[in-house]
Amino acid sequence: MTSTHTRPAGGWWLAAMGAFLIAAGSFFAWRLWLSYEKTSVSRAWTATPCHIESSRIVSTRETPASPLTHRVEISYRYEFAGKTWRSNRIRHVEAAPSAHLDKVRAVQQEYPPGTRSVCFVNPADPAQSVLRQGTRAALYSIWFPLLFVAGGAGMIYGVCRSPRVSTSA
Repeated sequence: MTSTHTRPAGGWWLAAMGAFLIAAGSFFAWRLWLSYEKTSVSRAWTATPCHIESSRIVSTRETPASPLTHRVEISYRYEFAGKTWRSNRIRHVEAAPSAHLDKVRAVQQEYPPGTRSVCFVNPADPAQSVLRQGTRAALYSIWFPLLFVAGGAGMIYGVCRSPRVSTSA
């Protein structure tokens, strides 16, 4: 009579779910980290006076049945390293069009045409500039997908620590 120790099928299922949670949580944490890195880069850029040339709201409807969405388009020029440059980037990661016209209008009113403002210019590549520096929101949110990583690791740890079922042949 031989005795073998095997894991119940539920244990393997739990381990697979744990591995999936680790993979999914890691992927979303990585994406949030990339977003944070991309937006935080402008914090080291040079603050430069700029002139707002145009500011308008563009309204679109993706399909006939979809709601009207709005976004602001701002063009500005600035001088850097003895040259005049033009840009239309508000921030590194452009906001998605919004159904809330009042919010879009508030952004537009911050940059009326003909006014002076401050933009942030990449000293290594003066063609890159933004009106608003990036937010750290992605970094503040990274804890959430890491909960899934911890939960998945806990599930796998629990499976590895659980007693094995003994079967006799």
